[in-house]
Amino acid sequence: MSKTIAASGGTLIVRPLRHGEVRTVMGLFQRLGDRSRRARFNGAKPCLSRSDLRQLATVDDRRRALVAYVPDDPRPVAIARFVRDGERAEVAFAVADEYQRRGIGSALAAELVAEARADGVTEIEALVGRDNSAGVAVLRRVVDRLSMRFEGSDVAVRAAIA
Repeated sequence: MSKTIAASGGTLIVRPLRHGEVRTVMGLFQRLGDRSRRARFNGAKPCLSRSDLRQLATVDDRRRALVAYVPDDPRPVAIARFVRDGERAEVAFAVADEYQRRGIGSALAAELVAEARADGVTEIEALVGRDNSAGVAVLRRVVDRLSMRFEGSDVAVRAAIA
């Protein structure tokens, strides 16, 4: 079931990722440049292994993902996911390079946080590269308060969502 939501740059069509949908995951990955891949995976990621693809396309009682599309573009423009561990969930998201800075990441992250909250998650966390200020900014837009802690070259971000 898809849902239409507004982003500052226009309309998004959002739907859940279906279990095993590796082509969708790969479709977005191919739209990410080197910098975006480093930001999403906290390091160089020239390609996804079969194991990576399986993991990123797994949807079950602990793992959820949302895929966003824009009208007139059949390929995915963003994916946001969470992996639940009890009442906590780790979140991650990526937006295709040509669609960045249009509010898509924030809109999709807000949908993901709402879904996590509805699923009983009370706290989200993310590991963000220190040079990924956009990733932290997206999280700041969708939660009231963040706590941040430096971990090597990354920033561990936490926020209560209940």
